[in-house]
Amino acid sequence: MNLLSNKTAIITGGSRGIGAATARRFAENGADVIITYLNSKEAAEKVVTYCRKQDVQAEAWQVDAGSREDMRNLVSRAVDAFGKLDILVNGVGIFLMDAIEKTTDEDFEETVNINIRSVYLTSREAAKVLPKGGRIINIGSHLGERVKMAGIPLYALSKAAVVGFTRALAHDLGPKEISVNCVQPGPTNTDMNPADPDENPTANAQKSGTVLERYAKPEELADSITFLASSQSSYISGAIINVDGGANA
Repeated sequence: MNLLSNKTAIITGGSRGIGAATARRFAENGADVIITYLNSKEAAEKVVTYCRKQDVQAEAWQVDAGSREDMRNLVSRAVDAFGKLDILVNGVGIFLMDAIEKTTDEDFEETVNINIRSVYLTSREAAKVLPKGGRIINIGSHLGERVKMAGIPLYALSKAAVVGFTRALAHDLGPKEISVNCVQPGPTNTDMNPADPDENPTANAQKSGTVLERYAKPEELADSITFLASSQSSYISGAIINVDGGANA
């Protein structure tokens, strides 16, 4: 069963991790996909190659999530290339970890630009073109809801902002029958946060902080995102959904 047949989706930050897994899952379910990347061209091209093998259209575009112009133009560029847009997944993000007194103005600006402003800009432009039944899915973090460690004030700030924006945007777009939801991953085995304790000194602590005592696979997040992108989630909007192994239980 193809849940996303005849749909066109943008997935920002789709070259690696959760974004790449989501692009692959969307393609497996019949969606044409556009993924964005900044530096990971080779990885992005591998995702596109996989997606095209599912008999869908797929493109990888180099886009700077910190650029106002790039993010403002992303949606119109997609519509020009594919004729429409049905689904927007705001997946791009950065994680800067440091104690508050060591953070800089530049750290703040970078975090806000990529984790908040990019979500605002793409969502604003998508709201102009999404049809009835359109979807916006923001990727937050369980740390935006419940902070369990020191050293992440900027990241927690940005992800908490995504929660508030999701709920507010759901009100704005509900009359158009466009749903807006936020998925909050817990520890997920990606390049940014590897599950191997030899590579990541916080890995074991993160595992023990979940009730399932393990990391997620990116594909497990992709399954939840695909559900929210499909017609099976038609009565869900403004929801903040923890896919976190019980980290926030």
